[in-house]
Amino acid sequence: MNPIIRLSDNAALRIKEIMSNAEKNAIGVRVSVKSGGCAGMSYVMEYSRDVNPNDELIEDKGVKVYIDSAAVMYLLGTEMDYKKEDFSSSFVFNNPNETERCGCGESFKV
Repeated sequence: MNPIIRLSDNAALRIKEIMSNAEKNAIGVRVSVKSGGCAGMSYVMEYSRDVNPNDELIEDKGVKVYIDSAAVMYLLGTEMDYKKEDFSSSFVFNNPNETERCGCGESFKV
C-alpha cells in the first residue's frame, strides 16, 4: 500500500533539523488541512506533542509525520517537498488531488 504522503529527501532533512531544535516534548510533525484561503483549503504543519489515536503515522527516511485523520482523503498520493529559494523557504505539497491552487500557493481546492 502506498503511503498517504511521500517525503522528498529535502523534506525529511528539514524535518530532522526542525525536530533537533524542537521542545523536548515534541514527538514529530503533524500535517492537517483547514478551511480558509482564497482557494478554500490550506495545509497546516505543527509539532505533534502526543499521539492522537486517529492520526495516521508515516515513518519515512528517519522522521515521523502524523496525518490528521480528517486530512487523509485530501492528501492521498501527495509528495511533501522542501524548497529553499533566495528570499524564502517552505514546505511544498505536490498534491495530485488538487483541482485549483491560489496564486500565492497558500491554499488549494480538491
